[in-house]
Amino acid sequence: MAHIIHRLDIGGMENGLVNLINHMPADRFRHAIICMTDYTDFRRRLERDDVTLHALHKREGKDPRVHLRLWRLLRRLQPDIVHTRNFGTLEAQVTAALAGVRARVHGEHGWDVGDLDGTRDRNRRLRRLVRPLVGHYIALSQHQTGYLREAIAVPAARLSHIFNGVDTGRFAPPHEGFVSPLPQAFRDPGTFVIGSVMRMQAVKAPLDLARAFVALRELLPEAFPRLRLVMIGGGPLRAEVVQFLEQAGVAHQAWLPGAREDVADCLRALDLFVLPSLAEGICNTILEAMATGLPVVATDVGGNPDLVQPGVTGALVPAGDPDAMARALMAYPADPARTAREGQAARARAEAAFSMEAMVKGYMAVYDRVLARR
Repeated sequence: MAHIIHRLDIGGMENGLVNLINHMPADRFRHAIICMTDYTDFRRRLERDDVTLHALHKREGKDPRVHLRLWRLLRRLQPDIVHTRNFGTLEAQVTAALAGVRARVHGEHGWDVGDLDGTRDRNRRLRRLVRPLVGHYIALSQHQTGYLREAIAVPAARLSHIFNGVDTGRFAPPHEGFVSPLPQAFRDPGTFVIGSVMRMQAVKAPLDLARAFVALRELLPEAFPRLRLVMIGGGPLRAEVVQFLEQAGVAHQAWLPGAREDVADCLRALDLFVLPSLAEGICNTILEAMATGLPVVATDVGGNPDLVQPGVTGALVPAGDPDAMARALMAYPADPARTAREGQAARARAEAAFSMEAMVKGYMAVYDRVLARR
């Protein structure tokens, strides 16, 4: 089986792919991950030693020759199934068909920052043009399922909705003796830690979270000195966020360490998880936060409403509105009972609805279906 992605690096879609490969029955498929650009040390999260990695080194912008390299690689690998992911690899469905791969799957995991709701005419035309070549579609959110069915006219028989799964063993509430990896000032008694994990790029809107945190200074003047902000992850906007927090005079209350390998422990050190994205599929970090037992405040976009139940496991706020986010955040530091209650409900929901076993079962059913139809 060949999985075609843009790049294997830190990210929700990439994390979902690695989880899927690690948890699929080893005797059913061998896997090749084909990166249109390149791969990073993120590959070390693969727990199987029979997975091959291939980098095609696509240039920025148009690079027709990358499809020749992909065609040659597919002819050499001769996979039984090709699975492309997200709009950036959709054209590879054409290449896979030309290479003779008869079982083809495409997954929609999230939206591009240049097309936050799939309405861009050029992208929609390409999706419709390629549709006859895709044997089966997988959408992670109800929002994307509806889009593919209504805007792209994908038949219901060729469309599956599969939630991401979360490892509820690795991502779990703090155990006895847990030591927070956060700086000492973030561990002092009485502090309330608001945090997020994201790649700091435009679609994730990290500045909106920073602005919401600063707005809490006016909304909670007495409590604000004990509030802390943690933003885990690197990306092109990280320096801008740091500069904004410094200029606002709250940098001493914020910790932005870049990418971390100990995300599970970092989540255990938080009191509240926040996701300010402008667009989402099914967000892995929300699932991981829920499994950790954290209430979640997220923007009301994409698949976030599939995960967060307002008033039960957290709150939903409009995207691109830091003031609305701040008003949602301010309810938690002063209400530890609500924070604990929603965190416990989030953990229970993660265990009941978003298991890794259910995710693997869903993908295996799709793969068996396209192989039988082949």
